[in-house]
Amino acid sequence: MKYSYVSHLSCPKCSIVYSCDEPQHLCEACGSPLLVGYDLSSLKTDWLKEDLTTRAPDLWRYHELLPVQNKAHVVTLGEGMTPLIRLSSLSKEIGIEPLFLKDEGVIPTGAFKARGAAVGVSKAKELGVEEIAMPTNGNAGAAWSLYAARANIKSTIVMPIDAPKITRNECAVSGADLFLVDGLISDAGKIVSQAVKERGIYDVSTLKEPYRIEGKKTMGLEIAEQLNWELPDVLLYPTGGGVGLIGVYKAFKELQALGWLKNDKLPRLVAVQSSGCAPIVEAWKEGRRESSFWENSETVAFGINVPKAIGDFLVLDAVYETEGCAVSVDDSALLQEQKLAAEKEGTFICPEGAACFAAARKLREEDWIKKGESVVVLNTGAGIKYPDTVDLDVPTLGPDESIPASS
Repeated sequence: MKYSYVSHLSCPKCSIVYSCDEPQHLCEACGSPLLVGYDLSSLKTDWLKEDLTTRAPDLWRYHELLPVQNKAHVVTLGEGMTPLIRLSSLSKEIGIEPLFLKDEGVIPTGAFKARGAAVGVSKAKELGVEEIAMPTNGNAGAAWSLYAARANIKSTIVMPIDAPKITRNECAVSGADLFLVDGLISDAGKIVSQAVKERGIYDVSTLKEPYRIEGKKTMGLEIAEQLNWELPDVLLYPTGGGVGLIGVYKAFKELQALGWLKNDKLPRLVAVQSSGCAPIVEAWKEGRRESSFWENSETVAFGINVPKAIGDFLVLDAVYETEGCAVSVDDSALLQEQKLAAEKEGTFICPEGAACFAAARKLREEDWIKKGESVVVLNTGAGIKYPDTVDLDVPTLGPDESIPASS
């Protein structure tokens, strides 16, 4: 039995097929991101759900459905199989039962970006890549630079100057060549594109290489397995570049093709954005297949501050095809949900994850989420990576003072 059943790359727009045995980026004909294909017919015969029972609890348990063909090229820090937590207090308050939290804050590097980095760096190693470059809002750069260091691959990272300091530190301490730009991630992207063109560096910008999606899709594989192959009714995902939502949808479709799901009904996928940067929401409301550049974008949920996603059409396709929707929430609402999640459930989630709880509350109030429907919320990172989002008035005691009685 093969380690991987990867077969090819293909363009979702013009259907041109490419080899997965040499470096590929965007479609040469139309510029679209490429998607990874697998020999699902053979895999359906060769691979059984029962095979998972003896495997390690990490994302590489699904190696047949991942693109790395030789196990020796796997670069890992133990990522994957994050907890799916059933929430009781928030469930009652929001009116959703059952309500689950898929908590990516406990993964290596503190964010779900470790999944894409693990698979993307592993495949880059297999392809003989020696240097990578990418723009980032923070967490992706941190993950890719750390995994690249583990693979002995050089990395160049460019991020906005106001990206979270913790993620800047992660890049710097990994030995990456880190540069800050006085602008947005779109400005960082232009700088990286120029460096790639001039120096021939392997570009791992969002969706400019095909393998980040494959790492992110393992969230969907895990959710299915953790729910005993019965998918939820609704899944909410914080959407910037949208790779995770694209990946989760791809995972569900592949499981459907393998016949592993208890029924063929897929969750309604919800793309969640901040009202300060909501190009996907605007496009969905207008029934468009692509978004427009969002001018003057700003939000405390830094990971979803993406004015124009290269894979916006894939995000919108996933939303339309599952009868989902796109929702924006104010920063004040998501910060309140971040506080409530910690107070009521003991989970210190990131602002992007908190945006999904605010969206879930909004959709339940509008009865878009019906009573009794099962809902999974993706928290994409650890709240401790965003210390500036918490501003509390904490009393200071003198050395001889006592703790006052509770009011």
